[in-house]
Amino acid sequence: MVANISSGTKMPRSDWNTVSNTSFPIPVQSEQRKIWQLFNVLDNLIAATQHKIDALEQTKKALLQRLFDQSWRFKGYSDPWEKRKLGELAEFINGRAYKQDELLASGKYPVLRVGNFYTNDNWYYSDLELPEKYYAEKGDLLYTWSATFGPHIWIGPKVIYHYHIWKVALKNLFEKDFALQFFEADRVRLLNSTNGSTMIHVTKKDMESKGILLPDISEQRNIGEFLRKADDLIAATQSRLSSLELLKKALLQALFI
Repeated sequence: MVANISSGTKMPRSDWNTVSNTSFPIPVQSEQRKIWQLFNVLDNLIAATQHKIDALEQTKKALLQRLFDQSWRFKGYSDPWEKRKLGELAEFINGRAYKQDELLASGKYPVLRVGNFYTNDNWYYSDLELPEKYYAEKGDLLYTWSATFGPHIWIGPKVIYHYHIWKVALKNLFEKDFALQFFEADRVRLLNSTNGSTMIHVTKKDMESKGILLPDISEQRNIGEFLRKADDLIAATQSRLSSLELLKKALLQALFI
């Protein structure tokens, strides 16, 4: 409320005269106490949920390392993993590069860019009809390789994916859930080797020549399913955190505005 009447144009600020002459509705102490108790419970729930997410993510990282260095294996599996090159197991298909005037405010196909996976909710569109390799559909394995990098399973509608994204077309020897987790484990290794920087440029040549130890299809499926359940638990906990934060925001508005 004070910000609306404070001096300054871009960054609202207040001074003591403004504050001291502004009327604030204040409830009686018993109501204040109940309001404080309510938000204290919410804040504790939010903090505990965030702590749980952090713990789950650390556990997932440890599982990735132990499963892919074979220090922990599922019961019944003892055969050695086979040495292969990624280029033998998958094709990395570059998306289409767009000129700015080709990106439309509306159109038939959304254009998926790297930022849409992370922080950018703004979408461009295209009416171009392209070869099928340039489209991504629900369930496709994608990899963002420029600036912020890493693997994703696309869960949205049919899109044209941008140049800084690969569609990873897997061959029969490579299970999708296992491949996703391999790329995630590789991402963690890359981050650890560069002091956590996410500004890493991954080349197609380097990716195709990267070595991988590959278990048989059955073990791949077990590893992929196990780690996917861990991802689902993390996602569900993150969803709960978002719901708690939205609830707190709504209560603040309802009680104080």
